[in-house]
Amino acid sequence: MNTLSRRSLFMGSAGFSAAAIAGSAWSNASASASPEQLARAEDHWADIALQYDTMADITNLENGYWGMMAKPVLAHYQARTIQVNRENSYYARRSFNQESLGARRRLAELLGVETGEIAFTRGATEALQNLIGGYHRVTAHDAVMFADLDYGAMQAAMVSVAARVGADVVKLEIPEPADYDGLLAFYAKALDDHPQTKLLLLTHISHRTGLCLPIRQITALARARGVDTIVDAAHSWGQMDFQIADLGADFVGFNLHKWIGAPLGVGLLYINKARLDAITPNISAEPYEKDLTSGRVHTGTTNFAAILSVTAALDFHQHIGPKHKEQRLRYLRNRWVAGVQDLPNIEILTPNDARLHAGITSFRVKGRTTAQANIALVETLLREHQIFTVHRTGIASGACVRISPSMYNLAADMDRLAEALAHI
Repeated sequence: MNTLSRRSLFMGSAGFSAAAIAGSAWSNASASASPEQLARAEDHWADIALQYDTMADITNLENGYWGMMAKPVLAHYQARTIQVNRENSYYARRSFNQESLGARRRLAELLGVETGEIAFTRGATEALQNLIGGYHRVTAHDAVMFADLDYGAMQAAMVSVAARVGADVVKLEIPEPADYDGLLAFYAKALDDHPQTKLLLLTHISHRTGLCLPIRQITALARARGVDTIVDAAHSWGQMDFQIADLGADFVGFNLHKWIGAPLGVGLLYINKARLDAITPNISAEPYEKDLTSGRVHTGTTNFAAILSVTAALDFHQHIGPKHKEQRLRYLRNRWVAGVQDLPNIEILTPNDARLHAGITSFRVKGRTTAQANIALVETLLREHQIFTVHRTGIASGACVRISPSMYNLAADMDRLAEALAHI
């Protein structure tokens, strides 16, 4: 394929995105209304919902697994897949590195960091595995700390780091119900009670309950006590509008295929350049990579088209508006919670304090704390009301059902959930 035709293929999918968006009613509304006002404008979000190809017979409120690509992003991904397949190794060896660097530069700019401080991974799990596994400052006299709401694989990684050197493991149980000042006091006390702690894992938004920790304040508490933090931001960037500096952490793992809406298999690793030496290079890193953030992860051959479609996902994300997305997800969450919070047997696990939640929130029926009971509830919602959700386990207080709306969900979907729970 010559340069002109290759450019036409690339620009064709981007042009589809622009044509689908520019001048649309929802594009104009985004420019004239505040995020809080726009969050309630159903006609606006109905237009955005048309940019997603969804199932007609199921209300999907399980969008935390991964995020559906919008139609223009999917078209871009398909076009780049065709291009990469056609050009094969010629493209991979002659063009990919420069194009992927452009995607990294775009991400770095949005996150407020240097391009050299981030590296692509295949997801937040891979990013965090390399950060936790590569952290080499823990000794036999130290301890690692994490909580019940952290991702299970990351808890296991922290245990492995401790076992490697004979360090202690401190597992916390996040208080329930939680409140802002209580969470800060909880972590301050935990760190004071375990002064040997060297490494703390924090999850910005829990995949189990949707609780949003006051990350910057907790990382400051840890830093003042000489404790390093690794932040799991798998569910937060794209669901909330922030930059890395807002986390106050030197080591962060991100997903791009959840709330940013990139194709499956793309994540991001961040290391503050001043702290690079705290993370051992990947065992596969070549000598020239050992002084680079990219040398802390080694994935082998990746899905080129997925990485090349990150910019299209960012285009769509920014055209909706990061703050607009954040407020819309909060509104959808608050809509169904308001509809059930007076039901005597429903326990909402995420506080109404806007500082402590975004779009994800979990609930349980009082007394039904087993996985089996919550699986049964998930099946009832699907069978009787065509509402798809998922159960979550691993919470100290018991299992629950998670609700995670997306950009294509409307207020009517949340009302349908509230009505179904009232019926059940």
